[in-house]
Amino acid sequence: MAPFQSFTTLHGSPDGSITEGIYAGRELKGNELLIRITYSGVCGTDLHNLHRDMVLGHEGVGTIEGSGDGVKGNWKIGERVGFGYVKDGCGICEWCLKGSHFHCINNPRIYAVNDLDQGSFATYSVWPETLIHRIPSQISDADAAPLFCAGQTVFIPILKYVKPGQRVGVVGIGGLGHLAIQFARKWGCEVVAFSSTDKKREEALSLGASEFVATKLVEDFKLKGGLDHLFVTTSQHPDWKLYMEIMNPFGKIFPLTVTTEDLVIPFFPFLLKELSFVGHCSSTPESVAKLLEFAAEHGVKPILEEFPMTKEGVNTAIKKLEEGGMRYRAVLKA
Repeated sequence: MAPFQSFTTLHGSPDGSITEGIYAGRELKGNELLIRITYSGVCGTDLHNLHRDMVLGHEGVGTIEGSGDGVKGNWKIGERVGFGYVKDGCGICEWCLKGSHFHCINNPRIYAVNDLDQGSFATYSVWPETLIHRIPSQISDADAAPLFCAGQTVFIPILKYVKPGQRVGVVGIGGLGHLAIQFARKWGCEVVAFSSTDKKREEALSLGASEFVATKLVEDFKLKGGLDHLFVTTSQHPDWKLYMEIMNPFGKIFPLTVTTEDLVIPFFPFLLKELSFVGHCSSTPESVAKLLEFAAEHGVKPILEEFPMTKEGVNTAIKKLEEGGMRYRAVLKA
């Protein structure tokens, strides 16, 4: 195809302000796709990179407008697609061959690590086809964007470890938690939602929780039964002792919080109940495809606030996210 035209990008900066940049037009190479961005999610991880001169955004959705000569997939111009945190890998190491490009040992291409001139806060993005995903017709562009990070974060542990009929606890009803409740309920689980106050009780129940616990100043939780799995989506670690007491033997705890805090837990309940703390931060092409298929089939949708894809729009969204007032995922409309 002919060289594509230059396009606008939105960057962080040393003082934390959003700045505009220009990505120069060129010819597409190898397996690259040119994607016209329609929506981008805004994620907490973007906040961590506000003070870096890099294009922000890793929950991108748009339409294909061009492809390189080395593209192998049967992509069509105008096709709706999306991408997430991981861009590519070497393609030949043990982990890439398993689809775990995040763990590539030779050349992992990951948001905020390399390719800093590309992201989803932009009018277009140039992306290798490796981890591009088609979006089912039942899912709108706006609803699809947060699924490429927040959705993956909570759904893929369910896919890997949770069985229908099990009891699942979700700590925190926010950007991750409101999706975790929906996915777990649609998976066929009993869901117990935990939040600091009663403020979100009715919303949690409407999303699919069968029990709700307000945790502030509570010294022990009174539940109808123990938990087989616990998804912790709060910005800080909770009081692990309280939660470990309500776990069933062999239960799994998923600390999905991104924090620099050390994980410090009481040892005896961990040992005697034979509990597992499970780390999770990656996906495979197959698991993302199942995520999108499941969300489409069962009507799982994020609760959104929409902002324009401009410097002012990004600044407004980021301020609200930093202040904790977002309900519950922000998206930028290009």
